[in-house]
Amino acid sequence: MAFHECGGNASGEIPISLPKWVLEIGKDNQDIFFTDREGRRNTECLSWGIDKERVLKGRTGIEVCFDFMRSFRMEFNDLFEEGFITAVEIGLGASGELKYPSHPERIGWRYPGIGEFQCYDKYMQQNLRRAAKLRGHSFWARGPDNAGHYNSRPHETGFFCDRGDYDGYYGRFFLHWYAQTLIDHADQVLSLANLAFEGTQVIIKIPAVYWWYKTSSHAAELTAGFYNPTNQDGYSPIFDMLKKHSAAMKFVCYGPQHSAQESDEALADLEGLSWQVMNSAWDRSLAVAAHGTLPCHDRETFIRIIENAKPRNDPDRRHLSFFTYQQLTSVFMEREMCFSELDNFIKCMHGEVVNDVQA
Repeated sequence: MAFHECGGNASGEIPISLPKWVLEIGKDNQDIFFTDREGRRNTECLSWGIDKERVLKGRTGIEVCFDFMRSFRMEFNDLFEEGFITAVEIGLGASGELKYPSHPERIGWRYPGIGEFQCYDKYMQQNLRRAAKLRGHSFWARGPDNAGHYNSRPHETGFFCDRGDYDGYYGRFFLHWYAQTLIDHADQVLSLANLAFEGTQVIIKIPAVYWWYKTSSHAAELTAGFYNPTNQDGYSPIFDMLKKHSAAMKFVCYGPQHSAQESDEALADLEGLSWQVMNSAWDRSLAVAAHGTLPCHDRETFIRIIENAKPRNDPDRRHLSFFTYQQLTSVFMEREMCFSELDNFIKCMHGEVVNDVQA
């Protein structure tokens, strides 16, 4: 269920925008879209500020999602009843992933920029004011003014640097509100998804925001909505919510798409983040899957995927429920060994080859 724009950016794919009737509403009311501190609108998906606002021809953002899911379920009822459709993936943000659109290439973000907070439409600002008033500090009803820009590094900002404002009283309040808004949005959508698709497995995509993971603030995760600095576990509340809805978690593994030097400069740690996210989900008995976003066709990459999918040293013998492989590329036509390596990889994932990983 895609509630976001598909394609575009650097993917080379033809973009599929939000429905035209939604974009028409957006011409008169641009606050239905996520907005950064400079007032730039992102039309990839609708702001969660309108989840309970009747601004979509008399319906709220949540109601529009529910109507779409219910209509799909009714239209393809025979496929559900006959067991041809056994699971439904629910989009919860940009790219269909549970995250804020904090790293938009179309606005100029480039890896390893920290991104920007996306909470400056009038509806999100109203929510922030209510939260600050309830906390007893109305003057906290603002976004941080020292959090840098899309392509800033953490140490260049007063908010994300070591011992920065992110860990002060105001910073902790703001980041908790920002992350909780993400969780509340997912909670509401999944409640209705379980009504629309009763008895069908629901799957949620969690992105791997792994750059700056070795810093104290984890700035890129913070702007994406994951309150996961070194002194805070930002994924447990999300997975507690997913467990409540019996949802499965699909981890979107981006790397390795950058050189080792680039990763070192960005203090990135894909393996560390993967370990935290997957084990946090497994500890809550969630079904865990993974999605590779880049083509892989060499033995080293295959082995690394298998190690993550089936950790050899895990005493509980936990493993992925399934793995979504990126589409094949022309490389397979150019290298004789590619198909045999892919064939061996598939057999290992299915448990038909037990010793090859250790070879």
